[in-house]
Amino acid sequence: MAMAADHIVALIRAGIPDAEVTITDLAGDGDHYAAHVTAASFAGKPRIAQHKLVYAALGGRMGGELHALQLTTSVTN
Repeated sequence: MAMAADHIVALIRAGIPDAEVTITDLAGDGDHYAAHVTAASFAGKPRIAQHKLVYAALGGRMGGELHALQLTTSVTN
């Protein structure tokens, strides 16, 4: 079963409270998303660490309930 975009946003915000999250459904099928996540708490962390924080917030749903996520992260100014 596919995961709804608003559920992805809620999970990320729960795990990274200062996150600003934008989700785009890439294929219109509710199964392939792009996420742009910005957070002040990413400051000083390399991109891979930022991505790991997002994946941790998703709680192991990648590859299962959440099939594909193109992830972009950045620090909020």
